Amino acid sequence: MQIGVIADTHSKMRPEALDILEGSDLILHAGDVGRDEVLESLEAIAPLVAIRGNIDTAGRAAMLPDVQNLQFLGHAFYMLHDVKTLEFDPQGRYRVVIAGDSHKPRNEWIGDVLNFNPGGAGPRRFTLPITVGRLQVSKDSVVGEIIELPV
Repeated sequence: MQIGVIADTHSKMRPEALDILEGSDLILHAGDVGRDEVLESLEAIAPLVAIRGNIDTAGRAAMLPDVQNLQFLGHAFYMLHDVKTLEFDPQGRYRVVIAGDSHKPRNEWIGDVLNFNPGGAGPRRFTLPITVGRLQVSKDSVVGEIIELPV
């Protein structure tokens, strides 16, 4: 199963991001969506699960949940916008924790938990790269990949 992961679009849906997400079985958006058109563009590619970020105060994004508990091929996923607000130890409970907010890509195993942040796909923040993520999920493993957009 291929899961596309995107965050921090801030109303800017880059065609380069859509190209990379094409072929995903599912897309996860880890918040700071912005305008409804972002959700519509992603839904045109694959089923979408999204959460609300701190800028999501209007439109469809304002109605999104703050967190998502998900299961894929026997692996538990927890998605929230800001990993600094995680109030529990995910070890033994979740295989993957997905967050956005910082715009800093992260693909790091800590113990048995993959901490994954696809980075920011919208407007550039400081000198950070523009990125999206991909998760390859099988019954036996989860492999994360960060992809820098050629913008």
